[in-house]
Amino acid sequence: MSDRVVLAYSGGLDTSVAVRWLIEHEGVEVVAVAVDVGQSADRGGEDWDAVRNRALAAGAVEAVVVDARHEMAEQFCVPALQANARYEGKYPLVSALSRPVIVRHLVDQARTHGATAVAHGCTGKGNDQVRFEVGVRALAPDLGIYAPARVWGLTREDCVELAAKWEIPITVTKEKLYSIDDNLWGKAIECGAIEDPWAPAPDDVYTLMRVTETDPVEVIIGFEAGVPVSLDGTALGPYDLIARLGRIAGSRGFGRLDMIENRRVGIKSREVYECPAALALIMAHADLEDLTLERLFLLVQQPVGLPRGAELVGPLGGVGGQPQRQPEAGGE
Repeated sequence: MSDRVVLAYSGGLDTSVAVRWLIEHEGVEVVAVAVDVGQSADRGGEDWDAVRNRALAAGAVEAVVVDARHEMAEQFCVPALQANARYEGKYPLVSALSRPVIVRHLVDQARTHGATAVAHGCTGKGNDQVRFEVGVRALAPDLGIYAPARVWGLTREDCVELAAKWEIPITVTKEKLYSIDDNLWGKAIECGAIEDPWAPAPDDVYTLMRVTETDPVEVIIGFEAGVPVSLDGTALGPYDLIARLGRIAGSRGFGRLDMIENRRVGIKSREVYECPAALALIMAHADLEDLTLERLFLLVQQPVGLPRGAELVGPLGGVGGQPQRQPEAGGE
């Protein structure tokens, strides 16, 4: 019987090709695990049946979807908001926040399915490979790790051709080679035409910020102990509040970032982000702190909270619960 590998499966181009590549080149059975961290919350959620079918079409022996939307909102988005966390003062940690959630469930599913290893679809250029592998090593040092996209030497054009050859239904084309990662906190877009920092990002990369409303709107966010608890007087849990605010802000074109960021591996990369809810909440929370916190506290809190909190999660972000992130007893 072949060894089993649990693959962190997004349903995108790289991980779909990775399913078949692992089967053919490593001789393993692949269990595809997709973790719902609020992808496509603006549209009512991802089409998880399509994601499952794509994984099975690629050759996975099983395709599992884990609902971690509220876990993502309550355990990761809210603490990041309380720290006003923005990597390099800009990026509100979209992908970085979801990776510890995904790793946690990846390891759980590896135990459930008797897997000897896990796998991810990260390349050797970005921070995600570090987040996944540090997290897995911390939670399950006995598990092996496969990183096919780091070793297979394929371009995204090659992957499109392989997907067609293996009859894997994908939406990526050679004309639109974007790599997209989204969750409840926002959307990260790279590759393709975006790689040229001199060229403006094409309009077709944006989905969360399609302007459909032009009338100004006032939104009232209620906070308790630094946690958003209501929107326009309606009590909401973190997941529903973030999703609803994202739709309101995004429909008016708010929340776009276009930046050159420094990666953990030592390179610079142009990234485009759509973060309507995250940026709106961070702005509101920071304004609330200006209104309520004492001057000397702010002098200490601002340089420590924003950059240091983002650094602990941003480039690494593989493990929740680092000692530096734990609040002191009685603290927020």
